Amino acid sequence: MLSHPIPPLYDEHSKILILGSFPSVKSREQQFFYGHKQNRFWRVMAQVLGCAVPETVEQKKEMLLSHHIAVWDVIASCEITGSSDASIKDVTPNDLSEILGCADIRAIYTNGGKAQQLYQKYIFPVTGREAVALPSTSPANAGYSLERLVEAWRMIGEEL
Repeated sequence: MLSHPIPPLYDEHSKILILGSFPSVKSREQQFFYGHKQNRFWRVMAQVLGCAVPETVEQKKEMLLSHHIAVWDVIASCEITGSSDASIKDVTPNDLSEILGCADIRAIYTNGGKAQQLYQKYIFPVTGREAVALPSTSPANAGYSLERLVEAWRMIGEEL
């Protein structure tokens, strides 16, 4: 059983919450979200927000928080093989009440189908808050080009 090693990124000004499923091996090593260099999350968000692609963890935090975006994951702990969402089992969900109680979250988005599926199963019944499913930025989602991802994720920029 693995426990989520990364604290949520948010502040009282956050208006958008983006939830992944569970950190990849690379993200767990780096102790920050979307750490695999092939994951397109940071390139997509930079284009959606009209920013340069952040390189360091500090730049990534600054880009998101300055645009009122919070990031965390649906899962607090689970069994997982490597970074494969398909292998996830024995899920314990994260408690979003701290974020939802502190910040005026106006929209929740999930990064990928597994995050959406787990959100619907474990978190929606608790919060009653709908989440919008976005296509995964993972390199495993080879069916989506960077351009298609940016187009799908543009709705986040429109919320701000």
